[in-house]
Amino acid sequence: MALLTGASVHDTSAIDSTSGTQLWRDRILPGLLALAFGAALIYAAGFASRVELHNAAHDGRHSAGFPCH
Repeated sequence: MALLTGASVHDTSAIDSTSGTQLWRDRILPGLLALAFGAALIYAAGFASRVELHNAAHDGRHSAGFPCH
């Protein structure tokens, strides 16, 4: 369509200037928060005083391929 209207292929006027901020807010930040929350859960469960919770975290680390001992 750009060739028919004479518009440049590299015309960036349609791109929103806040797209970088929106990408950060919609994709990157939730991903980082989920990663931090998951790591905190594994770390906290690994040092839990209840044996069942500790064993669940231990098995989870091994199933994810992380050595823990």
